[in-house]
Amino acid sequence: MMKRMVFLMLLIFLVWPVGASAGRLHSKHWYQERWCARMAGARAEPASSVYDCRTDTYVIEFDYADHWYEAIGESLHYALQTGKKAGIVLIMEHASDRRYWEKLNRTIDHYRLPIHTWQTSRGVAPPQ
Repeated sequence: MMKRMVFLMLLIFLVWPVGASAGRLHSKHWYQERWCARMAGARAEPASSVYDCRTDTYVIEFDYADHWYEAIGESLHYALQTGKKAGIVLIMEHASDRRYWEKLNRTIDHYRLPIHTWQTSRGVAPPQ
């Protein structure tokens, strides 16, 4: 009985991380490194850093499309901490993520929030 319990716990421990990240094509850090490399003057921050990327002008938060609402608060907080302008890169891995892009920008426009937005996808399109 004890062996079964240990085996079950080990199995749960090994399988849990796979299930937690299922549905994501790449990690946020993967997108961050590639996007920042294409943005002139941008520096990707280590995964342990508070924010994800910065330029001379912006401090940038990366988040998956379905977490657009979290990105708003985090980007404003990072801008306050650094004195830089707030930016969000929304990771859009699926065509259906377009609705989140629209929600993000509609909210920013409605409240006239000082946040610049970009989007990136599987192809990690160059910044505009």
